[in-house]
Amino acid sequence: MQTLPYDRAAAVRYARRWAFARNPAYYAFDGVGGDCTNFVSQCLFAGGGVMNFTPLYGWYYRTAEDRTPSWTGVRFLCDFLLQNDGPGPYGEETSLRGLQAGDVVQLGDAAGNFYHSCLVSGFAFGVPLLAAHSADAFLRPLTGYDFARLRFLHILGGRTEP
Repeated sequence: MQTLPYDRAAAVRYARRWAFARNPAYYAFDGVGGDCTNFVSQCLFAGGGVMNFTPLYGWYYRTAEDRTPSWTGVRFLCDFLLQNDGPGPYGEETSLRGLQAGDVVQLGDAAGNFYHSCLVSGFAFGVPLLAAHSADAFLRPLTGYDFARLRFLHILGGRTEP
């Protein structure tokens, strides 16, 4: 595997461009469970440029019917990023202080079920500003969301086949 840097600025530029619109290259899942993780995956792809075409456990999108659960599922995206040792992005769980622009924030309920993915698009006075779909947003403060639990995923980079 060849390690690739993660282009955080490219991920945030993509988020800015598509936060209040839908890229026609991707199906919009708004009416079928939400588009938040699909949007975050698009941003991650814009920052890394490599998908993982491993059936079921990889991270890719070809069409709405030909994609992995990790492309559109909150829990599955987290699992992929934390466990990926193949092509595509990979990361680690971090604290609020460890977040950078281009990282992922996931919101959860009191029972520990995570239900929403957002991309960190900036910071204001130490508060992450988020970009998201479903409830479309760009530079929305984390404090403007209702949640019981948080998960912070720091993107370390990406990998590609040699």
